[in-house]
Amino acid sequence: MRIARRAERIEPFYVMEVAKAASELARAVAHSDRPMIFLNIGEPDFTAPPLVQEAAERAIRDGHTHYTQALGLDPLRERISGWYAERFGVAVPARRIVVTAGASAALLLACLALIEAGDQILMPDPSYPCNRHFVSAAEGDAVLIPTTAAERYQLSAAKVREHWGAKTRGVLLASPSNPTGTSIHPDELSRIHAFVQERGGITLLDEIYLGLSYDADFGRTALAIDDQVVSINSFSKYFNMTGWRLGWMVVPDALVPAVERLAQNLFICPSTVSQYAALACFEPESIAEYERRRSEFKARRDWFIPQLQALGLPVPVRPDGAFYAWADCGEAARRLGVEGSWDFAFELMRRAHVAVTPGRDFGQAETGRFVRFSTASSMAQLQEAAARLQEALG
Repeated sequence: MRIARRAERIEPFYVMEVAKAASELARAVAHSDRPMIFLNIGEPDFTAPPLVQEAAERAIRDGHTHYTQALGLDPLRERISGWYAERFGVAVPARRIVVTAGASAALLLACLALIEAGDQILMPDPSYPCNRHFVSAAEGDAVLIPTTAAERYQLSAAKVREHWGAKTRGVLLASPSNPTGTSIHPDELSRIHAFVQERGGITLLDEIYLGLSYDADFGRTALAIDDQVVSINSFSKYFNMTGWRLGWMVVPDALVPAVERLAQNLFICPSTVSQYAALACFEPESIAEYERRRSEFKARRDWFIPQLQALGLPVPVRPDGAFYAWADCGEAARRLGVEGSWDFAFELMRRAHVAVTPGRDFGQAETGRFVRFSTASSMAQLQEAAARLQEALG
């Protein structure tokens, strides 16, 4: 069978390959006194709060299980619009909000609507691997630009200007970022967007971790800049609905019809039950619970990162959002008698029964010596993991 070249261009998602290996080992040690601790997957340990679960049950009971319009339920689009106003003080009309089958569907729709074959999209290195594959799926070329700790592992307007070429179509950024948990300062983001607009390009921004910002200097949506930014968001992270597969995007008015046509043909609509459940995310009781959980995520970050530093796993930039720590394992790997983050991750699995993600997925800018720790696990799990790391690293 001949496989299409676009499929062959997509690299394996090594995060999931590591997860499979960790799961296999976890089964083997499940009944030991040291079961596997998973610090490799970026998934909140919290589930959807009570009102959301109740809303899903009610939707099924009341028969709200038929197709919705491709753009999503109007009441949900209105609730999202209200969240932007209340949380960020930004007016985002509901007509510009498109509810999608997860942020992945939103990114795919945005890329298909805006990218032609051969268009180049500038992205930071390191960055989330699936984002560059969405560009590839649209026949575009993701151009990874190496970044440094001094740049918070984010692109600057100067670097965008330096790498802009005849085929460049725009930028795809993430703030806060996976794997680093770092954000672009709003002033720098405004400068990037202004330059992109001057060149007639597009600014795509992955903001799926925006709700999990811990620093007021960074926790502001790019939609405050102007109405030409395309923002991707999700109910998975801040709203703790990973498996419900629900997200949204905010697009300029002129882009709505094109995105709607694509969504009608490719997805028909997002999950109806998930949409009715998500309406309850914005109830005051639910928001209060989400804010309590956000504080818990911050507390985990504040405890765990100093532990990593003390263990010889320095985190060059303190994450201001999300639930990740991008740690340099070069010296720690040598202490275990291995080279590079890939072998280091598997050695930790074997010795400490702690699963982490090697930097291989996230680019080529020194990613081979970094690992990503997820701090989405409970404080008790993080404390046990730190103790095991201490024992393994000596």
